[in-house]
Amino acid sequence: MDVTDTITGTLGTDGRLDKALAEASGLSRERIKALLAEGAITVAGTPDPSAKGKAAAGTTFTIHLPPTIDPQACPQAIPLVIVHEDADLIVVDKPAGMVVHPAAGNPDGTLVNALLHHCAGQLSGIGGVARPGIVHRIDKDTSGLLVVAKSDRAHEGLARQFADHSIARAYLAVTNGHPRPAAGTITARLGRSDADRKKIAVLPPDSTRGKHAVTHYRTLQPLTGAALVECRLETGRTHQVRVHLLSIGHPLLGDPVYGRPNSTVRPILKRLSFTRQALHAAELGFVHPVSGATQHFTSPLPADMARLIDECT
Repeated sequence: MDVTDTITGTLGTDGRLDKALAEASGLSRERIKALLAEGAITVAGTPDPSAKGKAAAGTTFTIHLPPTIDPQACPQAIPLVIVHEDADLIVVDKPAGMVVHPAAGNPDGTLVNALLHHCAGQLSGIGGVARPGIVHRIDKDTSGLLVVAKSDRAHEGLARQFADHSIARAYLAVTNGHPRPAAGTITARLGRSDADRKKIAVLPPDSTRGKHAVTHYRTLQPLTGAALVECRLETGRTHQVRVHLLSIGHPLLGDPVYGRPNSTVRPILKRLSFTRQALHAAELGFVHPVSGATQHFTSPLPADMARLIDECT
């Protein structure tokens, strides 16, 4: 196995892919799951394999390791909105525009940098050197709630809940046009687009690539040329809400990657200088991984989305 910026090798055992990759690469299973979610692992020449997929001994794999930094070197005094904090975890309300963890192009000014300062380095290290404590992410320009692990026990417990889809997550979105029907369930497999690897696309149901994804949506308020929609996630895939709503013809207003504003809302977006996807992680619920207590948190709409809704009313 060669290790530089990549890890290449062959699987030594049959079984679940994430477990087999962890054993073959020496990385933790949680680290492998995170890299799979980022599209950083290719197995037998196929990108975006499923962590729960079956693996066969002798199968080749390549793991592309993203550049990391020493998190202890860069805590930053960045203001945080703390919704809840205890000895094992912290729930924050992330503003739009903040990247969750350092990466190429965003070496600092991230949520992780802020947490390292706030928590004085007391964060779980399972998630990888550059992103301690991170068990899930929301996009840079999506606002709202995230839970971060401060202890390894909390990290492992939260990761299990995300893996078995028992975490309650609801997003508020402003869509282009009115979804028809007004409520429903979108079940569509998601994976990297063949045309643009930076984009996520809906894949054929029988595809061996990508991951199964389910979004339950309902219209809360019809607007002029738009709608306020609640989306509850049964799964949590990269860009899931954005791509699923696009797939039914109603992308998010302001989305610079997937958005297609109609003529009614286009001048409103321009007047408000609204250039981010209108998406807010408004609800987060889980079982505390250490105490066992049921936790439930909500976050109100941020000012920019509230203004957008007012203008479209």
